[in-house]
Amino acid sequence: QVQLVESGGGLVQAGGSLRLSCVASGRIFRSYAMGWFRQAPGKEREFVAAISWRGGSTYYADSVKGRFTISRDNAKNTMYLQMNSLKPEDTAVYYCAADSNPDRFRLGLSDFGSWGQGTQVTVSS
Repeated sequence: QVQLVESGGGLVQAGGSLRLSCVASGRIFRSYAMGWFRQAPGKEREFVAAISWRGGSTYYADSVKGRFTISRDNAKNTMYLQMNSLKPEDTAVYYCAADSNPDRFRLGLSDFGSWGQGTQVTVSS
């Protein structure tokens, strides 16, 4: 089991930027793919971005491609999500997640077995 703690959320105007961080503890961080998901009020949780266990592969939802960048620092057990050109429709609770199994790269919500508590991102128009 891995423990995940997100930080970096907040209130920002449209067009602004935020960087989310996710610190992991409890198991070998570098062996597991990681991802960011978000959930807006009244909507289902949706995929945002994912990064492979070594960081060599990344994948993004079409809605954030070109604006968000996912990265990880395995030496610090930390994953990041740099969010630029934010839009009001990006408003949601953002969750980081860790894959349930090591040494693979999958994107399904059910593939991620460990979740953080979430951090609120609010983008005003």
